[in-house]
Amino acid sequence: MGRTVGIVGVGNMGGGIAAHLLERGWAVQACDLVRDKVQALQRQGARAAATPAEASSGAQALILCVVDASQARDVLFGPSGGAAALRPGAAVLLCPTIAPSDVEAIAARLQERGLHAIDAPMSGGPARARDGSMSLMIACPDDVFEAQRPLLEALSTKLFRVGTRPGDGARTKLVNNLLAAVNLAGAAEAIALAERLGLQAGPTLDVIEQSSGQSWIGSDRMRRAIAGDWSPRAHVTLLQKDTRLALEAARAAGFEGTLGPVAHEAFNRAVAAGDADLDDAALLRLYRGVR
Repeated sequence: MGRTVGIVGVGNMGGGIAAHLLERGWAVQACDLVRDKVQALQRQGARAAATPAEASSGAQALILCVVDASQARDVLFGPSGGAAALRPGAAVLLCPTIAPSDVEAIAARLQERGLHAIDAPMSGGPARARDGSMSLMIACPDDVFEAQRPLLEALSTKLFRVGTRPGDGARTKLVNNLLAAVNLAGAAEAIALAERLGLQAGPTLDVIEQSSGQSWIGSDRMRRAIAGDWSPRAHVTLLQKDTRLALEAARAAGFEGTLGPVAHEAFNRAVAAGDADLDDAALLRLYRGVR
């Protein structure tokens, strides 16, 4: 099997993945609506692809790093879609956080074309995508995993086989992201409370990081928020979407939680306050009550 992959969506996560694979000796065919992102990868050795079909041509796998299921379907099955250009037996890695039902539907359409779906949502942020340490939650048949093992192991040192059923990767990611949202909302509320009590935010976070209140996302995001850094690595709208999808999956399973809806509402309020395009660290602005 060759070592050529296509990547559609080379923004924060996809761009990191592409750069990492290039360093590992893979040939990368990069496609994105934003030309500058592709050009940056060209300077690192990637081949620019004008369409998803061009990114898929001759590739053993196509990696989708788009935002939602609608974009995934368009990339695969729309005009100049990638599915028609992939050779039979090739794989499509579905990396965005989407509903399990959408994963199942896309996998069925790919199977009709003789292609394999790898349900592979990712977690960890752009820096970990870049250095190959992001988490990948993999659901696919065993033979597909073995056939694509060199690529999957090149992508990440943290592969989690969560099942063989399409959609189980998505289900795992939604559970993870719901907890991440709860942790982030809690961290933002706690830092805002510390400030209201007259404490310094930085030293307070120092204590939290070495104590029972620590969480990875709380530390990562609140360090940026305390510094006033709202540059988007992960937009507020992403966890707004992911918590919505998690709650929809919970309702479909007959499960009713308490904290998930509260976290989702916090992200809704941040979007309504005008912070949709900021980093999700901006949740601290919401709890500070300062615009």
